[in-house]
This record gives sequence, C-alpha cells and structure tokens, in this order.
Amino acid sequence: MEFAVLDDGTITVRGYISIPTDQAWFFAPEWLAGEREADEDIRLGRGSKHESAEDMFAHLDKLGAADD
Repeated sequence: MEFAVLDDGTITVRGYISIPTDQAWFFAPEWLAGEREADEDIRLGRGSKHESAEDMFAHLDKLGAADD
C-alpha cells in the first residue's frame, strides 16, 4: 500500500495488486484492446461454434482456401 499526505492535510491510500510476471502480458493495453474487440465480435454474433476440433480445423481450412 502507498500512503500520501498532501499539503492540505488530505491523506490518500493506494492499494496495489500483485500480478505474477508470467501473466503481466494479459494486462498490456494491446492485449486488453484485443479482448474488448473479441467480446464485441462475440456479442454481435461474428464467429462460429464447432462440435469438435476436427470440425473447427476443417472450417479454418475452408476459410484459408477461400483466400487463395
């Protein structure tokens, strides 16, 4: 915790959250922006669901073939 006493007598207390270094990337602004974009895509129905990993990869292969 961090404490500060200002000239006008105001005391502020600031707490800190400990984030493991191997998870710090998750809190990077770029990553959080991507999370918000993904949430919006899901909310708007942009995406697809698959019954199995095999179905998902077949769908991705089809999308890749369409780009050729």
